Amino acid sequence: MSKPESPYKHTLNLPQTDFPMRGNLPNREPKMLARWQEIDLHGKIRAASKGRPTFVLHDGPPYANGKLHMGHALNKSLKDIIVKSRQMSGFDSPYVPGWDCHGLPIENKVEQKLGKVGKGISEADFRQACREYAQGQIDGQREEFKRLGIVGDWDNPYQTMNFQNEADAVRALAKIIEAGHVYKGVKPVYWSWGAHTALAEAEVEYQEKTSTSIDVRFKPADEVSFLQKFDLDGESAGPVSVVIWTTTPWTIPGNQAVNVHPELMYALVEVDLGAGLERVMLAEDMVDVAMARYGVSAFRVVGRALGETLDRQVLRHPFYDRDTLLILGDYVTTESGTGCVHSAPDHGVDDFYSCQKYGMELLNCVGPEGKFNEHVELFAGEHVIKVDKHMVEVLEVHGALVRSEPYKHSYPYCWRTKTPVIYRATPQWFISMEQKGLRQQALDEISQVKWIPAWGEARIHGMIANRPDWCISRQRYWGIPIPLFVHSITGELHPETLPVMEKVAARIEKKGIQAWFDLSSDELIDDAADYERVSDVMDVWFDSGSTFYHVLQQRDNLTYPADLYLEGSDQHRGWFHSSLLTSCAINGHAPYKQVLTHGFTVDEKGHKMSKSLGNVIEPQKIINELGADIVRLWVASTDYSGEISLSKDILKRTADSYRRIRNTARFLLSNMVGFDPQQHLVPAADMLPLDSWVVGRAAALQKEIEQAYEDYQFLVVIQKVHHFCAVDLGGFYLDVIKDRQYTTRSDSRARRSVQSALYHLSEALVRWIAPVLSFTADELWQHLPGERAESVHLDTWYAGLFETESSVISNADWARILAVRVAVNGALEAARTAKQVGASLEAEVQLFTDDVTAASLAKLKDELRFVTITSKATVSPLSEKTDNASAAELEGGELFVAISASEHAKCDRCWHRREDVGSVQAHPLLCTRCVENVDGEGESREFC
Repeated sequence: MSKPESPYKHTLNLPQTDFPMRGNLPNREPKMLARWQEIDLHGKIRAASKGRPTFVLHDGPPYANGKLHMGHALNKSLKDIIVKSRQMSGFDSPYVPGWDCHGLPIENKVEQKLGKVGKGISEADFRQACREYAQGQIDGQREEFKRLGIVGDWDNPYQTMNFQNEADAVRALAKIIEAGHVYKGVKPVYWSWGAHTALAEAEVEYQEKTSTSIDVRFKPADEVSFLQKFDLDGESAGPVSVVIWTTTPWTIPGNQAVNVHPELMYALVEVDLGAGLERVMLAEDMVDVAMARYGVSAFRVVGRALGETLDRQVLRHPFYDRDTLLILGDYVTTESGTGCVHSAPDHGVDDFYSCQKYGMELLNCVGPEGKFNEHVELFAGEHVIKVDKHMVEVLEVHGALVRSEPYKHSYPYCWRTKTPVIYRATPQWFISMEQKGLRQQALDEISQVKWIPAWGEARIHGMIANRPDWCISRQRYWGIPIPLFVHSITGELHPETLPVMEKVAARIEKKGIQAWFDLSSDELIDDAADYERVSDVMDVWFDSGSTFYHVLQQRDNLTYPADLYLEGSDQHRGWFHSSLLTSCAINGHAPYKQVLTHGFTVDEKGHKMSKSLGNVIEPQKIINELGADIVRLWVASTDYSGEISLSKDILKRTADSYRRIRNTARFLLSNMVGFDPQQHLVPAADMLPLDSWVVGRAAALQKEIEQAYEDYQFLVVIQKVHHFCAVDLGGFYLDVIKDRQYTTRSDSRARRSVQSALYHLSEALVRWIAPVLSFTADELWQHLPGERAESVHLDTWYAGLFETESSVISNADWARILAVRVAVNGALEAARTAKQVGASLEAEVQLFTDDVTAASLAKLKDELRFVTITSKATVSPLSEKTDNASAAELEGGELFVAISASEHAKCDRCWHRREDVGSVQAHPLLCTRCVENVDGEGESREFC
């Protein structure tokens, strides 16, 4: 049988709101997106922000290929949180999203569908197909980004394949050429035989690879002359050779030299390596290690020579009838191998430069597909990655092989085709790091930028300090052209290069990159017969690295340099890197004032997410099940400076945190029934001390939250907001004010004071969470009382908070009162467990405490019971402590708490057990306080 409803229920101010308890975000968010679109939220934000100081976050373009993954969600959510928080801080923070549109992955996709150029499809049609494919990918990704709640100029993004952007990239290159940084050279570069093109360092990733390591003999052309360079120790026997060690057997056909370090001491070792006594030369420091590797223990050093004395000794190639020169190289070390380094100038940067000093020409042994060219004896047509076995056999036949064995090491791979990379000398266009001081300029600029986290500065500094010249040319079709003409004989650039590049750029503005390929040379230069036309396209890192020039410097609502670049930590060698170099080359300074990096998503065990491991969680799935705000809250709730864990359990905890914030907001709304801030807002000076205190807490917290947003510490924001909701509000204030809110007269000062506090809290909270919980905040915004803008995202931080300390109860008093309440809660819970009392209002509490704490509690007078949420609360000195009082922890004081069950009747309206229940004949079920609230002028509250 159900309990009959109280006849006084209608006299209570019960909570009421249309703001639902359940977020139901997967269904509600799309409707809110539609509303944002309908009201043109982005346009209204721009209009409302006009004239403010600017803060520009420049978007690092994601690649226009594939569905979004959690890395995209993480990156774009961080950017959106920053942009929205800067808007809240009173800035005009336009966000122009962008896409990287050229390059190999798109070519591969089109090739899979339509075939290779020249086999059923023309270059022009292929480029058009690439453009259409990229546009389709962009359209899909754009809708997924919008679904995440990202607000930006989606109708006018930048795309590196926009005709204007393509044209301005050509102009950017022209400026770098004009500044003297560009040259054409033939030297080894990273070469992807899978993609048939040169690669930049940023396009290389490292994987574990098992190679074949070999130790190889190089015999002197004149053994007698060679031995004369050594300080010999008595008689020795056996043929002489210099032994090298390498993990790339395929480079032996390209060998032209063996490098030794001029300052190292080299030993001549007599040893039997399986073919009788012989004498082998290697660095003295490497003798013991090498002999152990060869599996021999009987050996002796029979001669020594300093490296510099061996310069220009002539050796013989292991299996070709040609000489190999012994030369000096400072880069030789004794970390591995033999201290003698085989050099193939076609296939190594150090090799190239050391051999160049000795006048050696390139041999061009390997073609673009990674196969040996026809002139390479013994190996013509074989692929360099598959030649190890044959190479070992040839070395054995010629008696040149000392040892071969598998060798596991980190090896560069093409990040697009996932094939091992080789070094290959080819004619390419380079941006020089040295000839006009670009390296030093970039290093100087790095120190002027704020790097977040701080270790980013050292990381990019090391990369710039040690990087080679930047190879900017690619041998592909889908890319921005390098529209140059070089003289057929001298190799010099055409004297009208810069005007020609501007002509090409102007045509590209109208027709896109195909315009360059459609233009005849005669249309651009008068002496076309004397010049060769460059067919290469630009490295895609130049496309994106120059976006500061064709986006920031070209759009009126953006500024250069940008206030912030933000990407994953891999972009120190990618976008941050290329942007720095191009900006320094064109304008002499960095394109950004701050650079922020984030880590990558891993599962809860720290494993990288991959389809093969089955641990991938797609953002679309999370959004469909939990909502975009949960994704955004997960992003903000992490320390993004390192690896960021994601799992179903983590998402569940994130959803729990979301519910705490949402339910707090709902409580605030539900208790503002009938409140109109225009009519009912109580001035700060007239509010009850407890209400003033909580608004003051919010005011102090807002300063901390604003600072945390400014410092990009979103985890701190969420922690502080959650703590405030759970502890300050849920654990104290909202619990305490329920009695006053529900039972006092609806138009009383006591109720309007608390409603005013709830209004201030709501106005602050909705803005605190808006950058992160963008949908929820805007939903909450629509339910708040009073006139307001169409969206929370059109407003700034709430200015109505105040910090006024009560003259009666200080903040220090409130701190002690809160501490006592925590202790009382613990005692009540123990009493409930012991079944001494049921609900807290069935209890009476006696507090025995020190004088300082007692003085603070005494200021509440009889209203202390409302703080402890008991029917009675008294305070006594420690000397009067009773036997049933239990000790409680109280920082900075002493406290004992005694709980007893009230013997008085329960008021049917407020549920307090009071001795005056039934004392008024007209209301036998009520206490006198409730009678006053029902029939009188209403009770008076002083403090809480």
